[in-house]
Formats: sequence, structure tokens, C-alpha cells
Amino acid sequence: MLENKTILITGSSRGIGAATARLAKQYGANVILHGETKSKNLVDLSLELKSPYIFCDVADETAVRREISSIGSIDVLVNNAGINPSKTFMELTNKEWRRILEVNVLGPVNFSKAVIPGMQSRGYGKIINVASVKGYNHVAGKPGYAASKAALMRITTSMAEEFAQYGILVNAVAPGFTETEMTATSMSEVIKAQIKEISLKRMAKPEEIAETILFLASDKANYITGQTIVVDGGYLIHG
Repeated sequence: MLENKTILITGSSRGIGAATARLAKQYGANVILHGETKSKNLVDLSLELKSPYIFCDVADETAVRREISSIGSIDVLVNNAGINPSKTFMELTNKEWRRILEVNVLGPVNFSKAVIPGMQSRGYGKIINVASVKGYNHVAGKPGYAASKAALMRITTSMAEEFAQYGILVNAVAPGFTETEMTATSMSEVIKAQIKEISLKRMAKPEEIAETILFLASDKANYITGQTIVVDGGYLIHG
């Protein structure tokens, strides 16, 4: 499905990112991994998949450009890296707000800006932003994370409109509750109650989110752009 495509996945040392990397490899893609640091998870996955990796802070535009310049052309970018501090509005400091927006919003912006010129010159490219159902205004969620994901979905539509003329398709995937390390660390009684409202009565496996990401990355989705695909087991229909 992704034969001869080079796909870069940010935040791919664990969770949805790692699942997407493994599945992309199965589908024949040339996978490039990314992590904030040269972590054991990142190195181990690189050895497992026989895939190269880069590491940098997604919020550091200079570092992102440097790393992208070292790896050549990218056909598909998956902006998956993100953070989800489990703090209320009054608990979040301005420093924490800035960090959330830098990682969850400027991170995708930085990586997209770094790969788009190459995509423009080739007349082809796919960018998939990993958002969240928490970005919808009728879904309860911690304010920093929710605001950042809402912004990312809006950026997705703007990018899709701007870059369609160059053959670059930009979409987002909004996962519902998914069994990842991030979810495990932010689990609360409120979240447990929300999970009970999912029509399918369970959280998603990371691989189930990865399937949708890679569908959008494939040539099977060449007439889809500017969309946010919700993968939530039927959670939003109760909203």
C-alpha cells in the first residue's frame, strides 16, 4: 500500500507513532523514525524495523530543519508528536501553556514547513496531523491539550487549501481514547466515565489509529484533503 513511499513519523518511539511505524513498514514504506531524544525506545525500534531515525525537539525550528536536511526527500509526513499535561485551567502556568502550544501546534508547523518545499518541487506529498476528539468543543478535556488539538485541526484545513495547487494533501486523524502510555498516565475518574460512553465499550488499539493514518498516506486517499477523520469507536455520536 505504501511501496516506495518515504514516510517520516514524529514521536514514533512509542504509542500511536510506534504502531504507525511498524504498520508502515509492513505496507512497504521506507520509514524514518523520530524522537525528542535518542531514547532506548527509539533506538530499539530502529533496530527492529531496520529504519533510520532522527531526534530533536519538535519546537526547535532550527533543529527540525537541520534534521530534515540530512534525510532527503519525504513523501509522507505524520505529525504525531505531542504532550498532554493533565492539569486544570487554574493549575496550568504560562510556561506550561507555551510548551503545550510549542509541541502540539508549532511542532507540526515546523516539520511541515521543513518538508513542504521538497513536496512542492516534486508535485506530490501527504501530511497527516494527529489531532484528538478532545479538540471538539463539546468534548470535555484538559484545556491546554484540547486547545492545541483544536488549533491543529484548523491549521489542517488552512494548509489543505493553500497547498492543494502543489499536489500536497493535508488531513488530520482525531483519535478517541487509545491504549497508549500517554493515556495511562492521564487516566482519571472523569476519563473512566467517558470511556463508558464509547459505543464500542472499549478504547482503541494504537494499530487501529495507525490504519487510518496510513490509509490517508496511501494513494487510496488521493481525493481526500482538508478533512479530520474521527476514529473514536462511536464516542462523539453521544455528544
